[in-house]
Amino acid sequence: MKLISHRGNVAGRIPNLENNPSYISDAISEGYDVEIDLWVTDMENDILYLGHDNPEYQVEYKWIIENNNKLWIHCKNLLALRYLLGTDIKYFWHQEDDFTLTSNRKIWTYPNKNVTDFSIIVCQDIDSTKKIIEENIAYGICSDYVGV
Repeated sequence: MKLISHRGNVAGRIPNLENNPSYISDAISEGYDVEIDLWVTDMENDILYLGHDNPEYQVEYKWIIENNNKLWIHCKNLLALRYLLGTDIKYFWHQEDDFTLTSNRKIWTYPNKNVTDFSIIVCQDIDSTKKIIEENIAYGICSDYVGV
């Protein structure tokens, strides 16, 4: 099962570090994939930011490419979605949908919804995370607790 760190968290939420590139790199170095939140403010000049509720940490496209095999990018605005369209980068857009299809044909799945072997389950607590990992019922899990 693919273990995906939610915004860099592996052992619980640390909101002031979420989406920080160095925090994400730490999770990657521990062997996890990472879901990140991407904002694009200027496509022509490659102005990219990470951040959940708003653009916080500016990153270069080069950083995304260097970490591409470990990143799952949640596009936070239309420019981010358009920017990644047609690339080999794993990305998706959703807000509160039960399911959304990622660019690499996995099913990003809201908590407590039905799953398949192509689903990535978003999990919000430690007990559910442990249970899903133990049961191995999906392609992957995205959680703040993948390392617990």
